Amino acid sequence: MNKLITLEEAVSKIKDGTTIMVGGFLATGSPCQIIDALVEKGVKDLTIICNDTSFIDRGVGKLVVNKQVKKVIASHIGTNAETGRQMNAGEMEVELVPQGTLAERIRSGGAGLGGILTPTGIGTIVEDGKEKITVDDKEYILEKPLKADIAIIFGSKVDKKGNVYYNYSTRNFNPLMATATDIVIVEAENLVEIGEINPNDVMTPGIFIDYIVKEDK
Repeated sequence: MNKLITLEEAVSKIKDGTTIMVGGFLATGSPCQIIDALVEKGVKDLTIICNDTSFIDRGVGKLVVNKQVKKVIASHIGTNAETGRQMNAGEMEVELVPQGTLAERIRSGGAGLGGILTPTGIGTIVEDGKEKITVDDKEYILEKPLKADIAIIFGSKVDKKGNVYYNYSTRNFNPLMATATDIVIVEAENLVEIGEINPNDVMTPGIFIDYIVKEDK
């Protein structure tokens, strides 16, 4: 199967109302070209699962500024003032999730688990409306798994079968998100031939990747 598609083809798979996971940490390791194309297309009513909403002029932040997002599930929004403004104005729903909990909820979604038990958030608003379970006299919050329709992630080096290597901190949430969605699109900074990535360096196996978009430099 030829997994290589154009940027336009990638964006066409994301419709109004889609739930997407977006890799990255403050736009480091984010598929910025795909995001920019989504901004240009104007797709709206998106639910976005991401670590943060980046900045007003980069990454996921551009979608927020352009009012294309109806809900964000993230661990941090403080670097993008527009996210906070829209949240306070009731223009966009924001679900704040502790960062480790967010990662584990995504991992649970990818692994087919029923959720995780965590003490993080006990005694705070994080526990509101959630089931609590006691194990060995200690109380935990049941945090349910997160899944999405599509994940858009970034790879530093991707071969034509979709095997992915992430350079340094670009790895962040990308490998987890690649397991927790129905369709995974990777934006490849460098596209290489099969065999050019040492098997020991493969961080996301190609079996998880449906489509590859070559980054224009």
